[in-house]
Amino acid sequence: MAQIHGLAAHAAGAELTRFHYEPGELGPEEVEIAITHCGICHSDLHLIANDWGISQYPFIPGHEIVGTVAEAGSLVKGLEVGQRVGLGWQSNSCGVCDWCIQGRENLCSQSEGTCVKRNGGYADRVRAHARFVAPIPEALESQHAAPLLCGGITVYNPLREYDVNPSSRVGIIGIGGLGHIAIQFARVFGAEVTAFSTSAAKEKEARALGAHHFANIRETRSLKDLAGNFDLILNTASADMDWSALLQALRPTGTLCFLGVTPGPVSLGPVFPLIAGQKAVAGSPIGSPSRIREMLDVAARHGVKAQTEAFPMAKANEAIEKVKKNKVRYRAVLAN
Repeated sequence: MAQIHGLAAHAAGAELTRFHYEPGELGPEEVEIAITHCGICHSDLHLIANDWGISQYPFIPGHEIVGTVAEAGSLVKGLEVGQRVGLGWQSNSCGVCDWCIQGRENLCSQSEGTCVKRNGGYADRVRAHARFVAPIPEALESQHAAPLLCGGITVYNPLREYDVNPSSRVGIIGIGGLGHIAIQFARVFGAEVTAFSTSAAKEKEARALGAHHFANIRETRSLKDLAGNFDLILNTASADMDWSALLQALRPTGTLCFLGVTPGPVSLGPVFPLIAGQKAVAGSPIGSPSRIREMLDVAARHGVKAQTEAFPMAKANEAIEKVKKNKVRYRAVLAN
């Protein structure tokens, strides 16, 4: 039984340093993955800093993992040693609650995070329950596939939950790590896509990714001109905005869905427009294992991929600093 070697924070906000641990015996339903790539998600930064109060140290971050099956437990079926696979935010669930039985394991109250109260993917190996390990389609390059396992499914899941189709009009707020993938998936579903950003310089990129229209979220006139226009608005940004104006931008039965965590409380303004238009405000987490597999298949068949910048695993601290300063377009990926 070999040690697992990785990079760990030993205190809240500390730089990552070399760390190894004994993983114990592999469970009969577990898979051990030899990691080739691991994306850097903003959630990793929050966990390193213990912003959410759930981190335990020493702590190895990382939950956008691609690698190969190094070992499989005695009861694992459908995964073979040497097979290329991926692992996202979730590593296990209770398997018996209403949500697990429905195949919505991402909503399980006993959900186990890949790097919450366990060590994650900034390492040479990682373990997870086999149900949460997905084969990676051959058409997807590992470096570009890794961010799909958290960032990708985070935007894909609400597009499916809210039945986006060729008649839909979808707004994507934020052209960053999540938004640039959301634009691609929404376009694949045939929707008319509008990208919102605070940076006019991103219009060319947004259109290249598949957006039909572009609007500056800071321009009140832009929002007023778009009143009653959208079936779904996905907010991928972590900033406060004029939420009342965005509600006005929805069509009747439209939904404003939060994927990014805003720093302040969300004020919706008068409730009457919400009632009169039968509109909704919602949030969405990651997706279930079955939906992750579906998403990977869709991405492979339609050429959806994360735009990435690669860093050697040993330079994780350098990569983290670039992510903090928003100097990566659009996802940083560590490679062993």
